[in-house]
Formats: sequence, C-alpha cells, structure tokens
Amino acid sequence: MAKNLIAKYIWIVDTIERHGAISREMLNELWKQSEFSDGNPLPRRSFYNYRTGIADTLGIDIEFNKSTYEYFIAHDGTESGSKRQQWLLDSMSISGTVSSSADLSSRIILEYVPSAREFLPVIIDAMRQNMRIKFSYKSYQRANQQNGIVIEPYFVKIFNQLWYVIGYNIADKKIKTYSLDRMSNVIITDIAFAMPEDFVPEDFFADCYGITTNQAEPKRISIKAEPTQAKYLRALPLHPSQQEELHDNYSIFRYKMRNTYDLRERLLSHGSSIEVLEPPELKAQIIEEMKKALENYDKKAEN
Repeated sequence: MAKNLIAKYIWIVDTIERHGAISREMLNELWKQSEFSDGNPLPRRSFYNYRTGIADTLGIDIEFNKSTYEYFIAHDGTESGSKRQQWLLDSMSISGTVSSSADLSSRIILEYVPSAREFLPVIIDAMRQNMRIKFSYKSYQRANQQNGIVIEPYFVKIFNQLWYVIGYNIADKKIKTYSLDRMSNVIITDIAFAMPEDFVPEDFFADCYGITTNQAEPKRISIKAEPTQAKYLRALPLHPSQQEELHDNYSIFRYKMRNTYDLRERLLSHGSSIEVLEPPELKAQIIEEMKKALENYDKKAEN
C-alpha cells in the first residue's frame, strides 16, 4: 500500500482521536491546513474510502453520531482490546508527528527496537494463520546456537525495547518465551495449530513484572520509596496491583506479584531510593545481590 495513503490514514485517525469528536466542517478546515492538501477540503467520497480503508487495514472504526453530526473513534469494549487500540493510536500519533517533522530530524531522538521490522511481521502473519514457525535461536545462556526450534506462536509482547514471542515449544512440550533479537532464519511452516480454548494471553504475565514468569504463587510485595522515587512509581506503576500508602517522608507501595528475575532486576535498578520490606525471601535476594555488587567494587579498589 502507498506510503502516502497510510500517512493519510494516520492523520485522519489521530486528528479525530485528539478532538474526541469532530464535525465534517472542522475536519475539512484542518485537512486544508495539512500537508496532504493544497488548501482544498477533503472530498466526501475520498473520506468515505479512507474510513473503509482505516477499518480494513488498521481495524479502527470511525463512527458517526447522528445527534451531534460528529465523527468519533469507536473503542473496543474489552480491557485488552482497549489497551491494544490505545497503543495503536498512540503509536500512530507519534509516527505521524515524527514523519511530519523531517526538518527537526536531528533533534528528535528515538529508541532502537532490535529485529522488530525483520521478524515481527512474519510472526504476526503466522499467528493470523495459526501456523507453526521454525527458527534458530542464540540464547545468552548457551554457547551454541539452537537450530530447528518449532513453536506454535500464541502471542507477542514488547518489554524494555525488545519484542518477544510466546508460544508452545513442540519439542519441550511447554510454553516458552523467545526474544526476537536473538532469532534468525524465521519461517512459517505448513503445519497448522489450534489455540487452546482456555488460554488467555492477557493472563499469562498477569501476576508478573516483565517477561519472565515461574510457577510460584503470587505474594504480597511491599517496598518503601523516598518521595522523589515515589513520584516515578506513581506516574509509571510497576504493576496494575500497585497500591500506595502515603507517609510524611516516604511512601509504601504494595503489590500482588510473583518473585521473578525481571522484578528483582527492576528493584535493584532503583538503588538506595527504595527498600524491599516483604516478603523476606525477596528482601534477602536483593540484599545478597547488593553485597555481591559491593564486593566486586571492593576487589577492583584493592587492585
């Protein structure tokens, strides 16, 4: 599809979403000021075709309110659907803003997301068809590359700038997680699969922070944060279960989560600005990791 057409789709969706609801007259005025117009309004037939294309290509419906004579974005009623649609709208809005700011390219710094362009479309296509994929994988825990891995791709997730595919490993007979930046030779096989009826992707990491999980029962986790760090946790919660107990000089944040590798790494990244209060085993693990880090610095200082 023409790049310019996609850019028009993004502009229309972003404009309507930012206004909440918008009349044809207002949309026309904004269209005449956009890069896609020579000062002319958006033809009614073109707008109709764009609405159809946006629905077919992006899965976003533009509805018309007959009582107010305004157009608006129809949002998915489910929580997971709303999150996906909001992510798409946010991404499209940012993409449209960046693409229309070529004159400021040296002043807009973007984060690099490895392998998303190369492998993500292939995996999503396999998911759409419910077909197994086959690939090679270079794990950080193994010296040699694994070849011929076959999985049934259940869903994909992005975390810390990296895309992951989660699926059922045919050889190991269990669900495993793979980072796209460590994959190569990804192909779609000719073997179909059926998604388990009781499997809900949204629930797979529901009790976890990040992309790692385990079979442990979720426990109450409490951390004490100094005022400045509390503001960051307030603005970007570690987990949906986050609850805050506000005190004069600190805050206590409580969660219901599993003790995972990603969680421990995140807590350690905050250094002395937070303190793990419970559970005891998590607190002990954090203390042990901090001791090891301090020992490493002491050894280097002695040398």
